[in-house]
Formats: sequence, C-alpha cells, structure tokens
Amino acid sequence: MLRVTEIFHSIQGESTHVGRPCVFVRLTGCNLRCVWCDTAYAFHGGSSRSIEEIVETVRGFGCRLVEVTGGEPLAQAEAIPLLARLLEEGYEVLLETGGSLPIEAVPAGVRRIVDVKCPRSGESGRNRWENLDRLRSGDELKFVIADREDYEWARASVRERDLAERVPVLFSAVHGRLDPGALAGWVLEDRLPVRVQLQMHKILWPGVERGV
Repeated sequence: MLRVTEIFHSIQGESTHVGRPCVFVRLTGCNLRCVWCDTAYAFHGGSSRSIEEIVETVRGFGCRLVEVTGGEPLAQAEAIPLLARLLEEGYEVLLETGGSLPIEAVPAGVRRIVDVKCPRSGESGRNRWENLDRLRSGDELKFVIADREDYEWARASVRERDLAERVPVLFSAVHGRLDPGALAGWVLEDRLPVRVQLQMHKILWPGVERGV
C-alpha cells in the first residue's frame, strides 16, 4: 500500500516535457522541508491505496504520460514497484525526486528528474551527490534558484561536475521571489548551457497549487 495525496490530470508545468498533458500521482510524505516548497500539503495525510487501485485510476484519464511525484516519492518503498507496474502497462513514466535519497533502484525506462538543492532551500546539505554518478539517458537535473547566491552556487556545480554534458540541466526561479528574466540574463551573460524554466502551470492557473 502507498500513501497518496492526489491523482490528477493536468499540463506538465516543468522539465523538458513542459506543456504535455500528464497524469500526476502525488505520493504523501517528504523527508525535506525546503523553505520555498509549494506542496507542503503533501507532507501529511493522504489515503492508503494499492498499486492496482492507483493504476486503475491512472487508466481512467486516458493519458499515456504519467509522473510520480510528491512530497518525496522515494520515501515510500512501494514507489519502486509502482513505477515498474506503470512501465509494464506501457506508460511513459517520469519520476520527480528531491535528490536526497538513492535513485539506483528506480527501474530502467523511468525518466528521473532529480533536484539539486541550492543553499536558500535550507536543504543543500542533504544533496546525495553520488546520485549524479548514476544518471542515465532520459534523466534531468533541476536547480530551483532563489537569488544570485543560489545561481552562483548552481553555476559552479554545473561547471565543476560537467553536468550539462551529461543530461539536460534546468534552472528554475523560485516563483514570486526571483524574477525569471533576471535568471535568464545571468545564464546568457555566463554562456551557461542550461535551460531556463518557467513553471507553466503557475502561469496558466495562478494561485492553483496543482499542476506539477
């Protein structure tokens, strides 16, 4: 059984899959407490659901792209069998993870979107750097950036580890805190080979939490 906060159909708001219709399976619970977190409602509560119940609900939306997210989905051991089952059902499967827990057990074929926590998140000390050695084709890295200090830290991480040579690297401004235009300007000035990302769901539906 898994603790599930919600399952819903929306537009993918982030990653290289932005703009695509997607079914989101948001699991309950997270081991991190990022200062800017916009899904704190998923920290607690939810309902217990079997993998079969989850897959049946996903089927009902008639959409072939599914993202398992949270909270922190990998905090629940049954997330791995859920991901495997979704692949068996023929879905294109994304996993959004905070980057503090091991990713090696995630089945091949799942596209892992791994956060790297910047200092202003308050959780940069929890980054599991060895995950970066386990990245594979189809994976992505995401840095959520709150200010210039975060940007410079992220820039150094990308350059020192040659991250953009291995997978797509996404730089996203904390919504309402950092002007994304300023972030784009910094990236251009530094000729940094990353993607500046807007949270499309927050543009489409301002004030609505769901959509990523």
